[in-house]
Amino acid sequence: MNARFLGITDLVEAPSVAVVVDVMRAFTVAAWAFAQGAEKIVLAESLDEALALKAGHPDWVALKDGPPAPGFDAVNSPGLLRSVDLGGRTVVQKTTAGTVGALAVKEASLVLCASFVVAEATARLLRTNKSDSVTFVVTGEDGQADEDLACAQYIAWRATEAGTDAAEFLRRAGESRAAAELAEGLRQGVHPDDVALCLELDRFPFAMVATLEDSLMVLRAAAMSSLTDEASI
Repeated sequence: MNARFLGITDLVEAPSVAVVVDVMRAFTVAAWAFAQGAEKIVLAESLDEALALKAGHPDWVALKDGPPAPGFDAVNSPGLLRSVDLGGRTVVQKTTAGTVGALAVKEASLVLCASFVVAEATARLLRTNKSDSVTFVVTGEDGQADEDLACAQYIAWRATEAGTDAAEFLRRAGESRAAAELAEGLRQGVHPDDVALCLELDRFPFAMVATLEDSLMVLRAAAMSSLTDEASI
């Protein structure tokens, strides 16, 4: 598999297969939303679009980066979201980097959104898809976020290499600028457990696939059963 690692601004054309990585915190939060029962996640292009979608569908759950704000039901924090019952609900998500990255590759034939909590399921889907060329979109810090690059590299190597050890990749993510800012309370809308939750490897047995549905970019969980069947790969 030929893997490329690009920032959002480096994308000049739609790749065939894209894996959009946002570890801290968009796609860790998205995975938790599915674990809490969400049916689907609509990735909004702007805060105004998120509010408009919420206004048109009052039963949807809107979440954003930063502190709580009028019109939004939740913030982009796995620690805060894990206690919310989302059974059968639609979530509207707008974040600074992750949702932007996914929308930037919406024309790709396959778009996966990923973080460490769904790393193995994502790698397995890539193996199943037999993808020859995969573009990993490193969303944070203009493509320089080490937590996102570490996760992208880990998934790429898990998709092709035997016995890839996650320890070094998780260490890099844990020592990243984003992890430090979350731990030190430099960002708003944060739970003390957020960093630890973002570094939980393979917590969930599903990948997350984004597709265009009626002009909206919609993320859904794709169950990858019996992940342990390929544990030796």
